[in-house]
Amino acid sequence: MCNSHGTQLYLEVPSSCLPIVYSPVYNITFMGLEKLHPFDSGKWGKVIHFLKEEKLISDGSIVEAREAAEEDLLVVHTKRYLNRLKWSLVVASITEIPPLLFLPNFLVQRRVLRPLRTQTGGTIMAGKLAVDRGWAINVGGGFHHCSSDKGGGFCAYADITLAIKFLFERVEGISRATIIDLDAHQGNGHERDFLDDRRVFIMDVYNRYIYPGDGYAKRAIKRKVELDWGTEDDEYLGKVELHTEGALNEVRPDIIVYNAGTDILDGDPLGGLAISPQGIVKRDEIVFRAARRRGIPILMVTSGGYQKRTARIIADSIINLRRQGLIGEKSADVPLSKAHNTNCSCESLWITVSAKLLKCKCLRHSVVVRGWSETFCSGTGLV
Repeated sequence: MCNSHGTQLYLEVPSSCLPIVYSPVYNITFMGLEKLHPFDSGKWGKVIHFLKEEKLISDGSIVEAREAAEEDLLVVHTKRYLNRLKWSLVVASITEIPPLLFLPNFLVQRRVLRPLRTQTGGTIMAGKLAVDRGWAINVGGGFHHCSSDKGGGFCAYADITLAIKFLFERVEGISRATIIDLDAHQGNGHERDFLDDRRVFIMDVYNRYIYPGDGYAKRAIKRKVELDWGTEDDEYLGKVELHTEGALNEVRPDIIVYNAGTDILDGDPLGGLAISPQGIVKRDEIVFRAARRRGIPILMVTSGGYQKRTARIIADSIINLRRQGLIGEKSADVPLSKAHNTNCSCESLWITVSAKLLKCKCLRHSVVVRGWSETFCSGTGLV
């Protein structure tokens, strides 16, 4: 691993917190200008509200996102690109909110870019949490149109690329990543960033007829699934399951980054697909089940979604993942019989300490995991 700068994004998180990352700073409200873009710029807070109503989380049980600092952003972004964001005209073009060009940049930084930097920090934090806990969800993020030197489509920072680069540089044992991008739009940002990087496998399922239509970036896609206008549940879910299983069978990654855009919803003004709310919930379940069955850590970001009911659907999906046992405190528990060749005799369950390490609930024994086929126990605590 290379020498890395000091960062506030990889600080220890209390074990009492669920690996769900959010900050009230995520939500963009500024004199009503945010309403000029079809994106619901307050949907992230609404998701949290619904999860609290269902008693899935409380203020003290989730992880508060921290803003990505300039040094963090420079892990991927060029200095030239970050300097360009100091021009309101550039930010107006990226966010597709033309009136921003008339505002002083210090206001644009505070009310628009700071929320996006905080969501970007949340994605980076969630990447580490996913490795530590087996899963993590950033309630924001998923800015998949932004690359190291170019933003667009409401995406000013390349949070997916950043999360993966941070893991490659800072976390031992993380050297391969798979991006499963199921937003309705092609994820051309991370595709451009990882175009020649064999460590990253990209699967992208998108409407072939809509923005961005980036033919150059498509060269990075290892599993490309192009959909037609009005694709419905049965066809869509069949393709998602087939290609998710195929992608994870083709290359076993150390981390999955799942871009779970909800702009596939029927009636979305930009997505052009016709997936039901139940179809979105089932889609997320398919991806998480494939990851958890293989013991691969998964990071989910919420990405696009341009209808008011999107927040409710995201919350319902997270609630379903919990009900299915795919997330939650016990979602990574493994029967002791799976950890064979150990000298632990307490007949308990093993709980995840990290993606590579299980610890027995008796707290006396631990197991290093290299897939479920090769395990050993030290019998004396952490290895």
